[in-house]
Amino acid sequence: MAASLLSVSDLTLGVRRRGRPDTRIVEDLSLDIAAGERFGIVGESGSGKSLTLRAIAGLLPRGVEVLSGSIRYDGRELVGMPAAQRRRLTGPEIAMVFQEPMTALNPVVRVGDQIAEGPRRHLGLSRADAAQLAVEMMARTGIPDPARRARAYPHELSGGLRQRIVIAMAVACGPRLLLCDEPTTALDVTVQHQVLKLLEALCDDTGTALAFVTHDLAVVNQTCSDVAVMYSGHVVEHGSVRDVLADPRHPYTKGLLDSAPDFDQPDRRLVPIPGFPPNLTSRPPGCPFAPRCGFAVDACTTAVPPRETVAPGHDAACIESARIFEGAPA
Repeated sequence: MAASLLSVSDLTLGVRRRGRPDTRIVEDLSLDIAAGERFGIVGESGSGKSLTLRAIAGLLPRGVEVLSGSIRYDGRELVGMPAAQRRRLTGPEIAMVFQEPMTALNPVVRVGDQIAEGPRRHLGLSRADAAQLAVEMMARTGIPDPARRARAYPHELSGGLRQRIVIAMAVACGPRLLLCDEPTTALDVTVQHQVLKLLEALCDDTGTALAFVTHDLAVVNQTCSDVAVMYSGHVVEHGSVRDVLADPRHPYTKGLLDSAPDFDQPDRRLVPIPGFPPNLTSRPPGCPFAPRCGFAVDACTTAVPPRETVAPGHDAACIESARIFEGAPA
């Protein structure tokens, strides 16, 4: 296996509460992303996937902090790194594409100037050279008539064009790791497909590694080579996209697949996952998915199962993974 560009080990994120136990939002999360790899993180809203991405980027919301664990980028520890050093990494090394471009763009600054800011700050380009690079990046991301549109303000562009502007901003300094937090959620299906193809092409052309957060398994299947499935702050399954989607070994992954439409089987009955995710301040003992799981046994409620290898390159945190593999009824 290629050396990891990003290595997250036993990461726990949460809120410290004076006189009371800490609220743990993400618990003991570990993942590795190699240079050039396209890695998906999938799960329901509230599973902790976006917060994990923000921890990697150093953009945790106020009050949430790293309680324990390690985030290493290219051998450098990011947890506890001084803010000035983290800022020097942002842009030329690590960049992020957010879900809603209107909140990521400054509404009173022309989009070309916003793209040019990073190259001027991090690459030392002159104003004229940075402006030219901004137009080139807009053309590269498929924006028609980029020289004219570089003078536009965000509100003058469509949602799809604004998202392309955000992507151009993110890749303008040539980052080695691109973090994407559901960048296609607010787009229609046609524009979503175009943006996903754009991200794939940019990563293939530059060798940039991609960490892609989404709740959509179809997007993961189209965009990523490896995937981690998150539930209630835990990675419950990890492996290649092909193995995880074709042979799920955790009941939550199986539930996600059973509840999603399959265009190859349009008459297949959709089976929703019963119940709701647990309250993070009062998780049930044992496996957090046990109260919603049709495969649960008594042992599931006594301890959180560790992730164990179920096939080469494929692991799952379920003591009943063999039953799932055998197709035993829930």
